[in-house]
Amino acid sequence: MTIGSTPPGRLRSVLVFLFSLALPVALGPSEALASGNQNFQFFAPPAEGSLPDGPMGRLIRKGELIFIHTNLYAKKYVGNDLTCESCHLDRGIKPYSAPLWGAVGTYPRYRSKNHKVNTLEERIQGCFRFSLNGTPPPANSDTMKAIVAYAYWVSRGAPIGLYLKGQGIVRLPKPDRTPSLHRGKVLFEARCALCHGLDGQGTKADLGQVAFPPVWGPHSYNRGAGFSNVRELAGFLRMNMPLSKGKSLSDQQAWDVAAYVNSHSRPADPRTSSASR
Repeated sequence: MTIGSTPPGRLRSVLVFLFSLALPVALGPSEALASGNQNFQFFAPPAEGSLPDGPMGRLIRKGELIFIHTNLYAKKYVGNDLTCESCHLDRGIKPYSAPLWGAVGTYPRYRSKNHKVNTLEERIQGCFRFSLNGTPPPANSDTMKAIVAYAYWVSRGAPIGLYLKGQGIVRLPKPDRTPSLHRGKVLFEARCALCHGLDGQGTKADLGQVAFPPVWGPHSYNRGAGFSNVRELAGFLRMNMPLSKGKSLSDQQAWDVAAYVNSHSRPADPRTSSASR
């Protein structure tokens, strides 16, 4: 049986079996295995050079390329200038930026966003629909199989159903002061505009590929995306922005910048019929 002919519902068990055959046995540190204790080491994803040879390795590599260059390798499913890596930093492995290794072991799970138990494939489809403002790739598509294969590879050795330090997005406490658009604007222009532009439309590299994504406007995430929630975006900014200078913003500053960013227009939530404000 080949991956290409595997029914979507059985894809995950097949991938786990193939990983056990094709990949080395090195696991993340034992300190990563803890329940309820947040004072342990980050999970250590497999080294990039440990990719297996053959069809499995090619599928994983394809998934990595899609993840990093989504609007190039999965163009027909993307409706803006973002990529998977725009939100899930450093190839999807950076702690506190919703790393893949902190998500794979938590699915299937119930999500209040769509009021049902979601598979990992359905969760990825939601990213395409909201964060990438596009069309969800079918669960049995080559694109989805490649992304899932890559997600499982970077998660190999992670425990199932247990808390991992650095998983998800930090949930900040409510700020002492109401988030200020004025303070947020000043901070954005001083700390964020170098990469994302004063107009928030991002910057592009030599070949037209996005270097830093737009954070508002028609080419950014839509109002159904997780980052359209000010608290969610603030938690991401607090730990990760400016890039390579995470934790340099205070909680209050992260709230202010998030409120300012989300005060701008962006595409409508596709679940509604309302137009972009």
